[in-house]
Amino acid sequence: MSNNILKGKRGIIFGALNAQSIAWKVAERAHEEGATFVLTNAPIAMRMGEINKLAEKTGSEIIPADATSVEDLDNLISQSVEILGGKIDFILHSIGMSINVRKGRHYTDQKYDFTQKGLDVSALSFHKVMQTAKKQDAMNDWGSIVALTYIAAQRTFPDYNDMADNKSYLESIARSFGYHYGIDNNVRVNTISQSPTMTTAGSGVKGFNEFINYAEQMSPLGNASAEACADYCVAMFSDLTRYVTMQNLFHDGGFSNTGVTQAVIEKFSD
Repeated sequence: MSNNILKGKRGIIFGALNAQSIAWKVAERAHEEGATFVLTNAPIAMRMGEINKLAEKTGSEIIPADATSVEDLDNLISQSVEILGGKIDFILHSIGMSINVRKGRHYTDQKYDFTQKGLDVSALSFHKVMQTAKKQDAMNDWGSIVALTYIAAQRTFPDYNDMADNKSYLESIARSFGYHYGIDNNVRVNTISQSPTMTTAGSGVKGFNEFINYAEQMSPLGNASAEACADYCVAMFSDLTRYVTMQNLFHDGGFSNTGVTQAVIEKFSD
């Protein structure tokens, strides 16, 4: 159901790869709520994905960009302002990658070239996006910037590997940049810490299926779906959340505040 809460809003959505992607769901919901936006992803990811279908469905243009390249981001943001006919109201950063995870390297046996690349893609790119947008004065006052994160930034999940460190840095950037963007432009910056979600990226983590089942049993409301996360993102892009900034917002069915549930206790009962 549409309430047009994003009517007239313009945005940029990073990271839509296929219909499993949270960014894909966000694009669909933002379109339903009246927003116009540009879709972007790394050129290699776009060759692997189905983003043209999403662009057609939402009436959006696609601009390939490597989010670690300031040159690419300069072009992306300036072109987006031109295509959309004005400054940007929202940005979604839904990007994460660990080569160490992909290559099966244990956290205590990282290849640091892989680590640095993953940190650049997963976290430092968030700073680069905002720095570029700020330098171009591309965001409207009271705009909203959201990045997706995970509770492994606060708690240890062994197989999440160096992505946990990347998410910690991402959340810190949101707080630090959010302060300056708020003071200077009334732009709000937040991270959404989502339940484990079966996306292309998530499914690459060892033991992910088992952990989704565990999280479901540990969350009083159950795991939040990708569609529910899209709803939350849309709310954060809207004018209804104007005074929410520099926050890490848990969207996880209560997992983050639950010590144990009866369902989990019963798994260990004789």
